Amino acid sequence: MTQRAFVERRSPTWNEMEVLLQRIGRRGVRGVSPSDVERLGPLYRALTADLAYAQGRYDRELVEYLNRTIARAHAHVYGGIVPSGRRRAWQFYARTFPCEFRRSILPIALCAVITVASAVVAYAVIGARPDDAYALLPHAVIPPQITKSLHDSNFAIARDDRPLVSAAIITNNVRVAMIAFAGAATLGVLTLYIIVQNGLMLGGLGAMFGAAGFGWDFWATIAPHGTIELTAIQIAGGAGLLIAAGVLAPGRLRRKDALVRSGRRAAVLFGGVVTMLVLAGAIEGFVSPLRLPADARIAIGAIAAVLLAAYFTFAGRATTGRAV
Repeated sequence: MTQRAFVERRSPTWNEMEVLLQRIGRRGVRGVSPSDVERLGPLYRALTADLAYAQGRYDRELVEYLNRTIARAHAHVYGGIVPSGRRRAWQFYARTFPCEFRRSILPIALCAVITVASAVVAYAVIGARPDDAYALLPHAVIPPQITKSLHDSNFAIARDDRPLVSAAIITNNVRVAMIAFAGAATLGVLTLYIIVQNGLMLGGLGAMFGAAGFGWDFWATIAPHGTIELTAIQIAGGAGLLIAAGVLAPGRLRRKDALVRSGRRAAVLFGGVVTMLVLAGAIEGFVSPLRLPADARIAIGAIAAVLLAAYFTFAGRATTGRAV
């Protein structure tokens, strides 16, 4: 085909693109009609095909003209709209975090199983022989003598001191989660150690307060914040194991590539963990100290558990389906 015939045949498409780009230049993408936006993609593909055909066949001026037009259209076709910080945050919590939770359910579930098993072992052992607490638990967490409930022991604080206490609780919880997450550097050994220790302390202290007659109050005291806090610790541990798996079992990927991929996924999980621990710390600092009946505190924990289960089960599924 001669250049003259090619230009005569294809110039209506090029002119249509020129008119559309001028309209977008004056009003922006949001200012044109939906039909114009839909037309932009097919026109762009048509011009790129024309450019590929013209290169090496026709003169340089025609090729440069097509190049310039395609370059102008490219910014509108692929540039998109940069989401605001608020929208990115919404996308993270509404889709990215819960979808990654479901994708990483195996290492998270492993941490949860280890926590429950450790708690059950500690509860059974210390319940039968209280002196074994010194063999299973750090001495610093073992109360010398239990004469009152956990709620009275931990939350006999003035209202004005609660913000400071909440900040301290959040800091400590994030530290524990960071250790579980950073345990990936030890190929998951430190992560598993922290998860086991967390379970032992939970079950061991439950047995000790139960033996002193304050068992129901113990579980009622930790229920409002503990549901979120313990879930966050399991997720942090799962993130650490995810990175360790990238090193130990890279599959068909190079170990470096597997580590990068696992690291990105783990970062998503840990970002959600920090938010969960901030929420748990706020509840522990402001809600848990309230003189609520034990049954009411258990109910708050149960509601939190149901909401967490619903969030991690259903959040992001609709948007994922539409994307696919």
